[in-house]
Amino acid sequence: MNLINTKPIMKNNALSFPRRSFLTATLAVALCASLFAVTPRAVAAAVDDAVADLQHDWEVVRYQTPAAEREKRFESLAAKAHAVSEANPNQAAPLIWEGIIVSSLAGEKGGLGALGQVKQAKALYEAAIRIDGNALDGSAYNSLGVLYYKVPGWPIAFGDKDKARELLQKALALNPKGIDPNYFFGEFLVETKHPEEAVPYLEKALQAPPRPNRQIADAGRREEVRALLEKVKAR
Repeated sequence: MNLINTKPIMKNNALSFPRRSFLTATLAVALCASLFAVTPRAVAAAVDDAVADLQHDWEVVRYQTPAAEREKRFESLAAKAHAVSEANPNQAAPLIWEGIIVSSLAGEKGGLGALGQVKQAKALYEAAIRIDGNALDGSAYNSLGVLYYKVPGWPIAFGDKDKARELLQKALALNPKGIDPNYFFGEFLVETKHPEEAVPYLEKALQAPPRPNRQIADAGRREEVRALLEKVKAR
């Protein structure tokens, strides 16, 4: 009966295995490495999927959930977004969406009790800009600009209309045809008593190209644009 010799063979005072066994083991290790390797492309795809889930969940809460339920839903979603940000350090997109969700939670809370969330959102947007200000077509600049014109100024908070204009214009430069930067710059102009200047931006927002897989958000935002445009033209 032939037996395969698996005992080590002494060569030059060192242990060695038969050549065939060594090659088989090497191939097995290489195969395992290839199966379990995580490529940069795979990581990017995982981040994109996580961000897309946050986007969709936000849209459903913002535009399809009764007002009485939104605060609680945004609280849960903020925790989910924070987990995504923590799992993907040095990625701008998760930070931006965590900021958007925390800002939305602050909007539902309202009043001075929401200042904690507002400051948290500001820090998230600033962190995203430090990583990549161009991420998501400059959404961090846009969202941070919105905070600067919506919150009170010093000594209550950090509101600053000049800073808001600067940030919103940066967002417009990065995404000149986008529905959000045009809408929010138009809203800024209305709130700073320049309604006539707002009309072209609001009309441009209505003509913005649809965003892939953002049907709910696009439909909801267009309703907001139309409402503001009608308000301006009725003056």
